[in-house]
Amino acid sequence: MSWSRIIRLLLAASLLAVLAGCSAVRLAYNNMPDLGYWWVDGYADLNEPQSLLLRAELARLHDWHRKTELPRIADLLGQIQQVAPADTNAEQICRLYADTRARFDAVTAQALAQPGTLALATRLTPAQFKHLEARFAKGNQEWRRERGSKDRTVRVAKRVETELDRAEQFYGTLDDPQRKLLQDAVSRSAFDPQRFFAERVRRQQDMLETLRSISGTGSNTDTTQATTTLRAYVERTSRSPDPLYRAYAATALQENCQIYARLHNSTTAEQRNRAVARLAAYERDARELSTQH
Repeated sequence: MSWSRIIRLLLAASLLAVLAGCSAVRLAYNNMPDLGYWWVDGYADLNEPQSLLLRAELARLHDWHRKTELPRIADLLGQIQQVAPADTNAEQICRLYADTRARFDAVTAQALAQPGTLALATRLTPAQFKHLEARFAKGNQEWRRERGSKDRTVRVAKRVETELDRAEQFYGTLDDPQRKLLQDAVSRSAFDPQRFFAERVRRQQDMLETLRSISGTGSNTDTTQATTTLRAYVERTSRSPDPLYRAYAATALQENCQIYARLHNSTTAEQRNRAVARLAAYERDARELSTQH
């Protein structure tokens, strides 16, 4: 299983809850421990003791996230509202990304601090490792089919569609020049599916090797070392040991910040007002979710 993936799901659910503002997504957030459990079980085929432990840890993490992180996400949404009416630049967009990433890092740190995380990570059986490998192989096939097409035209079209959907959630329908702006920007993007896929596989293998290295840990000394090993793996997930991939990722991030800045600056006053109104509604949703039990 991958706790970093669980964390990403939890954070994504919380962001979707405040960015979609609908009862269905609120329901998904409120049921995140169950959704997270079924996702992990699909990968690792948990036994009963593992299942009970995972459910308890997810419930604890979710409770912490609701009380601690949702108010901070609401604050971040409030900050974005303040700057949304004006033009922006790539630097400002990248700072907002960094603020969002900080929220992800906080959830990661909390998950690693919970004692059940290490207990789960050290109790996988040989059969479960085989199950994980099979699931990774299946997921990689799906990724190649859906996102790794060798036809660049197909890849660009899919990404444009995704970016368009995201933008129109905030601004409403984009006009033809704005759509062309997205099309041109994505067409010039340095996105490299082969490099991305290679890093995806590296992370999977790294996770398997890490979990195998700490499997069966028992003594206090071993536990301390296992914790250090697990934290090192999470760090490698956040910051690849491959310098070429790190350079590629930095370039891709800068490109995305430039694209979003240019698109925002192309919007009308009406579109920006719509975005501000949505952000205000999302902020209210986040604060309401944070007080629910």
